[in-house]
Amino acid sequence: MSDQVPESYQSGLPGFLGTLDVAISKVEAVILASGVLLMALNTCVNVVARFGFGKGLFFSGEINRILIIMITFAGIGYAARHGRHIRMSALYDTLPVIGRKILMVIIAFFTSAVMFFLCYYSVEYIAELFDRGRILPALGFPIWLIYLWVPVGFAVTGIQYFLTGIKNLTSRDVYLSTGVLDGYADTESEV
Repeated sequence: MSDQVPESYQSGLPGFLGTLDVAISKVEAVILASGVLLMALNTCVNVVARFGFGKGLFFSGEINRILIIMITFAGIGYAARHGRHIRMSALYDTLPVIGRKILMVIIAFFTSAVMFFLCYYSVEYIAELFDRGRILPALGFPIWLIYLWVPVGFAVTGIQYFLTGIKNLTSRDVYLSTGVLDGYADTESEV
């Protein structure tokens, strides 16, 4: 067992792009960690209130709904940054390195464009929710506020895939993200 403290995220990009990548990474880490901790705390307090005092918190469900949206859309950028999205790679794996590199550049830039497209339409959806004026019944604030995480998550993920495309254009190796090389780690151990 190692007593080493894991290093913080280091971008594989040079200059300003690397600084931007690290800054987004730190913000994501805070959002994800605080979101999960707040959700756990909210759920535990609600359970104690329900079983200890006979009445749960009336706003607990809405808080968890907000936190789930926040965690989900902050998490898609995190998954892209660490090369953790699901890949269908049977055809990709059969290609030579140059073919994988070309395909990865296409995939990264196409996925980035799709994320920015979804970001645009999610902003339009939020504007529609804003015009309707609906509010959360228990907390009483506008519903459109909880969906602000959606375009933010799509934008961050779009940026991350764009940076991955740049990394693949400027480096010799094939990268799944700015800091994750393509390949499979042999993590199985014999029993």
